[in-house]
Amino acid sequence: MRIDQFVSQATGMPRSEAQKVIRRGQVLVDGNIITKTSTHIDPAAVVLLDDAPITLPGNIYLMLHKPAGVVSATEDPAHRTVLDLIDHPHRHTLHVVGRLDKDTTGLLLITNDGEWSHRLMSPKHHVPKTYLATLAEPLTQAAAQQLRAGVQLHGEKGLTRPAEVEILPAQQARITIREGKYHQVKRMFAAVGNRVEGLHRERVGDWVLDADLQPGEWRELMDVHIS
Repeated sequence: MRIDQFVSQATGMPRSEAQKVIRRGQVLVDGNIITKTSTHIDPAAVVLLDDAPITLPGNIYLMLHKPAGVVSATEDPAHRTVLDLIDHPHRHTLHVVGRLDKDTTGLLLITNDGEWSHRLMSPKHHVPKTYLATLAEPLTQAAAQQLRAGVQLHGEKGLTRPAEVEILPAQQARITIREGKYHQVKRMFAAVGNRVEGLHRERVGDWVLDADLQPGEWRELMDVHIS
């Protein structure tokens, strides 16, 4: 990996600041001063910053209760992002595991482990994702059965994979899908003649949003594994 990326991830400093300390000759790799910021190094190398050893952080896994009005991105010039909510020393190394629309709330997973996020989001793994939808009209049994069987989305070929659907009071429904098409849940309800007015993700795979987490709050996940 690049030396500036290594220093940035190991220390939590922005990449631009890491480049400055490298150019000033403050970084040694296996005993050699490195001043070129694009130099590639072995992540297992011995790296010193001002004569103190620095190492990469381990894998980080976070659960966030995403509020409405923030975007699921690492940075955005016009909107507040979910990473703006994360007070973590290695925040700049993290990425969002799948996205939620700006107005969608609920469970969002954040990590620096690319293998784990790929495992959760890869279409071939069909990881279930559960949402609570507030609808413009009560969901009929006929419409629910259509969703369970698969529906045709506008502009898509073929039907969606069968969904699990539970009709709830107060014009709500709980739906579990195993795909990740663009705006899929909203488009699925539109395909059966309804409209989503509010959407909240409750679960991704084995991970269920903590009831104790208020919108905007997050916690670390300590017992993560890849199956």
